[in-house]
This record gives sequence, C-alpha cells and structure tokens, in this order.
Amino acid sequence: MASTDTTPATAKDGAGDLAGLEAGLDALETVRTSRKPFRETFTQKILPPVVAVALVLAVWQSLITFKVVDDPTRLPAPADVWHVLEKAWLQGELLGYIWTSVSRGLLGFCLALLIATPLGLLLARVKLIRAAIGPILSGLQSLPSVAWVPPAVIWLGLNNQMMYAVILLGAVPSIANGLLSGVDQVPPLFQRAGRTLGATGLKGTWHITLPAALPGYVAGLKQGWAFSWRSLMAAEIIASFPDLGVGLGQLLENGRNASDMAMVFEAILLILTVGIAIDLLIFSPLERRVLRTRGLLVKS
Repeated sequence: MASTDTTPATAKDGAGDLAGLEAGLDALETVRTSRKPFRETFTQKILPPVVAVALVLAVWQSLITFKVVDDPTRLPAPADVWHVLEKAWLQGELLGYIWTSVSRGLLGFCLALLIATPLGLLLARVKLIRAAIGPILSGLQSLPSVAWVPPAVIWLGLNNQMMYAVILLGAVPSIANGLLSGVDQVPPLFQRAGRTLGATGLKGTWHITLPAALPGYVAGLKQGWAFSWRSLMAAEIIASFPDLGVGLGQLLENGRNASDMAMVFEAILLILTVGIAIDLLIFSPLERRVLRTRGLLVKS
C-alpha cells in the first residue's frame, strides 16, 4: 500500500521559508576568504596612485617644457631633483637623512603613546580631571607645533631632548583625545556586562574598555603620528645644529639657505614619502585589522 504524506501544506511552506531564511542569514554572515585576482588588485589599488603620480610629474614637466615657469631657482625640473637624489644616494647620505628623522619620529611617538594612553583612560574615568584638563588638551591639539620650538630650545637647548619634547607636546593631545573619543562611544551595556562577569577596575579597562574603544584609539594614533612627524620637521627646520645630525627638516633648511630649489624639492619629496610609507606599513594595516575583527571590513 503506497504511503501518503499527511503533512499539511502550510507546515511544508513554513519549513521551507525558515530553511530559506537560515540559508540567507548564513550567506550574509559568510566572509569571502579567497584572495582577489592580481588584476583586480592592480587596477583598484596599485594603478590609481601610479597614474596620479604620473599626472603630477607630467604637469610639473609641462610647466618647465612650455616655459610657464622658466626660472630654475623657482621650480626645478623633475630631472634636476632626480639627479640630486641620485647624488645623495651614491654618496651614502640619503639613508642617513631618512634614518635620522625616522628614528627620532618613531621614538618620540612611542614615548607619546606611553604617556597619552593612561592619560586618556584617566580622563575617561575621572570626570573632575576631564573637566579640568580636557579643554587644555583640546587647545594644545589646535596649537601649531612650531610654536613649541622656541621655548623648547630655551628650556632644553639644541639637543635631541628638545626634539622629543616638541614631538610629545604635539602628539600626546591627539592620542589622548582619540582614546577619550573611543571610550565615549563604548556602549554602556558593554561595561555592565563586564562588571557582571567580574571585569572591574584594571581588568575591565584591559578586557572591555580598550578593545571596545579601539576604532577611536587607532584614529587617534594615526593623527598622533601625523602630529609627531609635523612637529619633528618644524623642530629640525628651526633648531638646526651640526651636532644634531642632518635630518629631512635640516636638509630642507640647508636647501633654502643655499637657494637650491632642487635640494628643497628633494627634502619635500622625502618627507612626503616617509609620511605615506609609515601610514601604509603601520597604521593602515592596523586600522584594517580592527575594522575586520568587528565585521566592518570584508576579508579579501
């Protein structure tokens, strides 16, 4: 005797709809782990900046070729700047310029990080201290870094300590304010859940507050590095001294004193290149990692 299906049609439809809904949710939560083809990566990430640089060089060379600017003391040709870079490389001086500034900038940034992180957490936890110091930090963040160079020279003299002091005064407010902004955006539910699970005090700060505040903290770190680099360049340009070595800021000042625009452009390009390289190698991967762990960036 043939068996008959006695399941109601509405039950079958409901089960099918539920299965379809679950499949759809699974598809939404599924993260693509396969890598993009190199052609797609090339056209989306490599080609656009290469084209932009080529256009800038083309416009620059056109200004020289068509004699829009025919005075090399005002605008040198790209070939002249390249020859200066090549000469510095062959003489073994180019890497020295870069390392002198990069080592100072990174060390100063690390010191600022050690100071600004506990300061930002303290401001976030103690309202009275935040009310007293918060406006001062915001004011310091808006103060141009170059303003700190003369008093730093008077207080500390022409030495590396002066450089680091200028970097700290430029970077600490940005990092602390970034962390403070990140903590302010942490949902109160996270804090209550952490306290329920026993994460209080330093344990709660380490396991709940800091991880939840990472997006704002990373944004503060990026801005803090930018302020560190700008502060260092201002200090090297103004407070030049032979014993301090020749960094990129000092190279820029040497070109100005010698009225050598090719050297000036060499220093500008190196400063720009180092700033972009640090962002691409350190802060952009860190930012992508933070966003990816929160499901805000699809793996590719």
